[in-house]
Amino acid sequence: MASTTLVCDTEPWKDLKGHVKEIEKTHLRDLMNDVERCKSMMVEFDGILLDYSRQRVRQDTVEKLFKLAEAAHLKQKIDRMYSGERINSTENRSVLHIALRAPRDKVICSDGKNVVPDVWTVLDKIKDFSERVRSGSWVGATGKVLKDVVAIGIGGSFLGPLFVHTALQTDPEAAESAKGRQLRFLANVDPIDVARNITGLNPETTLVVVVSKTFTTAETMLNARTLKEWIQAALGPQAVAKHMVAVSTNIPLVKEFGIDPANAFAFWDWVGGRYSVCSAVGVLPLSLQYGFPIVQKFLNGASSIDNHFHSTSFEKNIPVLLGLLSVWNVSFLGYPARAILPYSQALEKFAPHIQQVSMESNGKGVSIDGIPLPFEAGEIDFGEPGTNGQHSFYQLIHQGRVIPCDFIGIVKSQQPIYLKGEAVSNHDELMSNFFAQPDALAYGKTREQLLGEKIPNHLIPHKTFSGNRPSLSLLLPSLSAYNIGQLLAIYEHRIAVEGFIWGINSFDQWGVELGKSLATQVRKQLNLSRTKGEPVAGFNFSTSTLLTRYLEGDSGVQSNSTMLPKM
Repeated sequence: MASTTLVCDTEPWKDLKGHVKEIEKTHLRDLMNDVERCKSMMVEFDGILLDYSRQRVRQDTVEKLFKLAEAAHLKQKIDRMYSGERINSTENRSVLHIALRAPRDKVICSDGKNVVPDVWTVLDKIKDFSERVRSGSWVGATGKVLKDVVAIGIGGSFLGPLFVHTALQTDPEAAESAKGRQLRFLANVDPIDVARNITGLNPETTLVVVVSKTFTTAETMLNARTLKEWIQAALGPQAVAKHMVAVSTNIPLVKEFGIDPANAFAFWDWVGGRYSVCSAVGVLPLSLQYGFPIVQKFLNGASSIDNHFHSTSFEKNIPVLLGLLSVWNVSFLGYPARAILPYSQALEKFAPHIQQVSMESNGKGVSIDGIPLPFEAGEIDFGEPGTNGQHSFYQLIHQGRVIPCDFIGIVKSQQPIYLKGEAVSNHDELMSNFFAQPDALAYGKTREQLLGEKIPNHLIPHKTFSGNRPSLSLLLPSLSAYNIGQLLAIYEHRIAVEGFIWGINSFDQWGVELGKSLATQVRKQLNLSRTKGEPVAGFNFSTSTLLTRYLEGDSGVQSNSTMLPKM
């Protein structure tokens, strides 16, 4: 399937480029008056409703996008991913996060081997271990029940599990199952993050989950050694075996660290870090907090979207439609950013997770064949739950730069509230904004409307809203573990669609390596300066000046002593 032809050289791409001029002559307030058009832009699957009628597209625009998908071999690329081909060509790996949530009887192969039984071996091990910890049959070194978990990991080992944990915290079923337990995530190597995570915890009742595929990630392993020291200082060296477990593939290093290899939970090279929340990376800490049955529902939700994405025609395929619309907005209309706006506080960590999945996946400047792209790919993702965001950055979205928006709404609140005498419930108040904001962006407010409202002339330019600002709406029936899994998979596959169309590799991340390698040089200098008093050398003037000032202002910690947070 590899080809040196760039998608921008295809006729459908060129056709869409010309089509932009026609779309620029239209306004969303006129497009929204076409009821048949709006009907054609509503898609439903398993209780989820997608409405993309407020995108700057006509029906023929969508047809042209489908032709672009055909020219980019989108269906074939999706099939290649599902069949386990090594589509991550720069790392020579399959991309099979779909196998992490596949039913036990599913056949998904990598290098001719069905990987689903391996996945379920780990899932069964997680189920057994989490049940033993939760029931109190596995206890800490002093015989106390382990009710608190600190998961150590960074990037995909942190953002995805944190999103799911935050979303589940207020789900009634999950909250009931988590009573009396705590789950915390230690990601940043900043000692402040360590201090915050261990404050109020008792080492006797704490289990630490170290998440690192190679067991060599610098930040993660320093944090792991720090918490190991915290446990040993309180309970002695022998306590590590009862209070620390690992999610890793490097068993020799796990053993060398002091963790019993029997308490290491595997995952595989065909799982990218940012796609790993459905592996032991997320399933282990989440099962310890909520119980495996809750997490199984989350996996089932993701699996339902996996099937939908693979088997549904593009016209009704939610991830495909979302991906094509993003390509249209980025590469044709020239919008570089996307706002993710969930009208649910439970989804407060959703945008940060998708920020990584999207920007690490599609932040590329060359094609999968290494050819520099003559067009922009990827987008800047950010977001905040409504209505908080409305009182923050919506000003820019309404009257400044045009930023396409994803509005995510929930029909049934996890925690409904209604006050006697109020016109609407609290959730209705929230959702009133969910329904109003997309129309405000689409229609805007004209000079004529303002004159009719007797607005003073000098204020009219300030109160005019141009409108014609695109958005889409996703309405979920609830925010159960199942729905959370669905939402995750929708966005994972949407991002893959974008990468497949642009012809880039969405599954490597070489961009994170350069800064890490340069940090190694700085780390060596800091050690030499602190332990031997050697002056800063070998850096440019700017870095040398900053490093010298840092060393002068902070004497650091002596290498022959241990210091833990005072909190």
